[in-house]
Amino acid sequence: MLTFDAPPGPATPPGRGRDRRSRPPTLLRALLSPRFLLTAWPWRALVHNTNTVLVGLALVVVGMPVYLPWTVFTWMLFSRPWDTLAFAPMAALFVCGLVLFAVGAPLLALPLAALQRWCLSLVARGPFPHGHRPPPPGLWGWVRTRYAEGATWREIAYAGLLLPLSFGTATVLGSLFLLGAVLALAPLIVSEEGGGEIIMGSATLTRVEEAVPYALLSPVVLVVLLYASGVCAQVHAAAARALLVGPPRDELCAELSQVTESRARLVNAFEYERRRIERDLHDGAQQRLVALSMELGLARLDLAEGGEADRRVAAAQAHADELITELRELVRGIHPRVLTDRGLPAALAELTDRCPFPARVDAEVPRRLPAHVEGTAYFVAAEALTNVHKHTEANAAAVHASVVPGGPGAAEVLVLEITDYGPGGAEPARGSGLTGLRDRVAVMGGTMELSSPEGGPTRIRVELPCGPIPPTPLT
Repeated sequence: MLTFDAPPGPATPPGRGRDRRSRPPTLLRALLSPRFLLTAWPWRALVHNTNTVLVGLALVVVGMPVYLPWTVFTWMLFSRPWDTLAFAPMAALFVCGLVLFAVGAPLLALPLAALQRWCLSLVARGPFPHGHRPPPPGLWGWVRTRYAEGATWREIAYAGLLLPLSFGTATVLGSLFLLGAVLALAPLIVSEEGGGEIIMGSATLTRVEEAVPYALLSPVVLVVLLYASGVCAQVHAAAARALLVGPPRDELCAELSQVTESRARLVNAFEYERRRIERDLHDGAQQRLVALSMELGLARLDLAEGGEADRRVAAAQAHADELITELRELVRGIHPRVLTDRGLPAALAELTDRCPFPARVDAEVPRRLPAHVEGTAYFVAAEALTNVHKHTEANAAAVHASVVPGGPGAAEVLVLEITDYGPGGAEPARGSGLTGLRDRVAVMGGTMELSSPEGGPTRIRVELPCGPIPPTPLT
């Protein structure tokens, strides 16, 4: 194992601390420093470039099943006249390459990226977070997460970029190494015992005294080799940082906290505004309409019964009563008074009583729940029953609500199920109603599942945490 920085001892000799503080902290600063060759960075870069070439060679061998069909396809496409190519074999070869790439490229890129992030510490300062989301439990959850996230496909792009990087690094550094070796060994090659000759451009070296000046240039080639190695390592490190390193987790957590706090403020502001509108309509506009209806009724007492004026006042009073009824329904839809006064079970019972089709409610809620949980559950139930009436031919529906324990250290969970005995076949993609329900539940940190097979029944299951508005999980 190579160690480039000596571990600090119990005591630092005079002058050593100042030298350590003056070391360039990055490879790029070291390259721009005149003391580059006196630091450990040239050797770090050389080890990193050696690893790059070896990993590139291994990638060519291991990744052959992924890129071989497309390589053969490209070779056949450009090596033969197009009118001589058979369509079916070429199409099959292309599709085979596409399938192998889609399936095998992530499996190849993920371990490669982990290895290269570890090797990146040779020429760059960490940390190097991978940027992947934690997958759900199970193989399918891992596959679905890894194949769908951008970090995986950036790593696939890096795997494709590594091949030309390793080839270019091997070409540049290999050429300089061979040139330096030939120059250093030139006197031995052209000696009388060797009996050889070396061609240097327009000059041909056949004697030792002719080869000695060229041998003195080998240290210069070594210096050029070390600087070229540093440049290659820096280019590779920049590409690796751009494609393999995700944002720091602390930064993600800070952004997540800001989003969570902002969401909580928006939800609270929405609830406050909704209650204000409900209060203004109930105590303001509704009371004025009731007073207007009473005034119209009193006015009819002063009119001759059956006259034209009496009929017009009676019609106006009927319209006012209808408007009062509609306003009461609107206020009840915004936030029913019974939900505030008596809680979710009573509100669900009143909701099912007003349904135009038979509906029963079974609520096992032993205590009052937080206001945002009760409001969301009522909204979901009301919207679901409205959708049943508008879009299905269900002859009955059922609402079940219960509180179950949460996980270890977690709050209780309200489970709400709305079942309608209709034809089924409901799909969120067909309209915005179910999508809106899912979004409303997600804002409260809950989940919603829909089961609607052809032939029914349709079941909506909602789970809402009964604690404070929970943060969105870091994914």
